[in-house]
Amino acid sequence: MTMISERSAPAGAELGGGAAFAPAPASAKAASAPASAARRGASPAPGGARREGRPRRDLRRAFLRALSVAVCVGLWQWASTTRAQLGVVTFLNVPAPTDVLDAARELFASPKLWQHLGNSVFRVLAGFAAAGATGVVLGLLIGRSRLAEDTLLPPLEILRPIPGVAWLPLAILMFPSAELSMIFITYMGALFPILIATIHGVGALDPRLIASSRSLGARPLRLFLEVVLPGALPSIVTGMSIGMGTSWFCLVTAEMIGGQYGIGYFTWESYNLQRYPDIVLGMLLIGLLGMLSSALVLRVGAWLTPWQQPQEKGR
Repeated sequence: MTMISERSAPAGAELGGGAAFAPAPASAKAASAPASAARRGASPAPGGARREGRPRRDLRRAFLRALSVAVCVGLWQWASTTRAQLGVVTFLNVPAPTDVLDAARELFASPKLWQHLGNSVFRVLAGFAAAGATGVVLGLLIGRSRLAEDTLLPPLEILRPIPGVAWLPLAILMFPSAELSMIFITYMGALFPILIATIHGVGALDPRLIASSRSLGARPLRLFLEVVLPGALPSIVTGMSIGMGTSWFCLVTAEMIGGQYGIGYFTWESYNLQRYPDIVLGMLLIGLLGMLSSALVLRVGAWLTPWQQPQEKGR
């Protein structure tokens, strides 16, 4: 009887003069949680602390990146002014950053600057757009079809290792104008990174995801548009970023064909005329434009793939 009465005792009743066993109300728990967190020194909103600390972390990272570039420029200035000879590498004839800065002032004061930039940007963007369309379509087709892989991939793999400069004579023979030949060289530079990244992106899809979509009644077109393409899109964006960089990489080769304007043409002409600061200036302009355009592709890709969150890197 004693045991039965103890089991059936109402919540909050004292058993044997002991403390009450009634659970605290939910409101009391909620009220006591911030107080206990405050006593422990914990922040009640960890997400807010992370958001507050992020601008400071981003500022520190930007400072470190700018510092690394400044250190490289400083070492370059020292090696050029002292005519350093570092065994295999010598800086006897390498212009200093100050000389390149003087050449940049002269170029920026010239009306030819925008003609050089406009022609080069047009050629790169035209070749990159054509390569993006071709590479994505072929990559999706090869990635999803065994027949397309067996018939299309072997000749593409043979063409892939051929460098841009080797396409130069054939481009002159194939196209009626020098402009189309230059666009073709930048096209070939961007095509294969986009193609290979697309194929790997399609191949990395989880087969269970496709099987589940089919079991739910997804038709081939809907499966392609809503499962395959979004799943491969992060890899496609990565391939496009690399392809944009290789388009600028092939620009000097493309603009060796002819013409009077373009950053690549400006660099090659400076080499022929032995204007060494202009050579380095053209190289730096190509590198800067390539970096900015690749970053733009990645930014657009991040906007198109909001579900793809980058992982936080440790120190």
